[in-house]
Amino acid sequence: MTSENGTREPQSVGDVVEGIAELAGRDSRVTIGDVLERFGNRSFAPVMMVFALVELTPAGGIPGVPTFLAVCISLIAVQMLFGRDHIWVPEWIKRRSAPSKRLRQATGKLETVAERVDSVAHSRLEQFASGIGLKIAAAIIIALCLTIPPFEVVPFASTGPMLAIDVICLAIMVRDGLAMLIAWALAAAALIGLGIYYFASDTAGTGYFPF
Repeated sequence: MTSENGTREPQSVGDVVEGIAELAGRDSRVTIGDVLERFGNRSFAPVMMVFALVELTPAGGIPGVPTFLAVCISLIAVQMLFGRDHIWVPEWIKRRSAPSKRLRQATGKLETVAERVDSVAHSRLEQFASGIGLKIAAAIIIALCLTIPPFEVVPFASTGPMLAIDVICLAIMVRDGLAMLIAWALAAAALIGLGIYYFASDTAGTGYFPF
């Protein structure tokens, strides 16, 4: 299947990483508008995966980046939840950009991981990765994104939710119901873990969460 710009829609993590590398080779900076143009505004899962993958790289350690990525992902997930055909993103978000050099470094680190993941992902138990399963997936992605802003002060706290989002997006792309079930389990573990941390830190009076 091809997107509106004539390129083949991503069918794996490797395809997404390759697309990021291609964009990074074009100019000194890559905008979110470039990402939408490259992957197509119907490619909900691949575009969300791009944002989640970026968070798993060193760029995700920059203050404010995880929250911004979570906002972008949740905006797309809400549209998927309500059945939109095309991704809509405000112009001010489309204009946001990242240095191509940083993205090239990120793709270099992700290539090996992508190969390993793609070698085990394939179509199976499709009922969990289509239909109502997509609605459930979108709702879970939104819930995971909501946990990221308040926990951004905690080192690597956003890694668990973003990893679960990446697996969900992969499951959608290849219609892998088993991967979807694993992703839901990862999401539950991430939400429970962050919840325990929140209540434990609140009880201990660490001051992370004054509310």
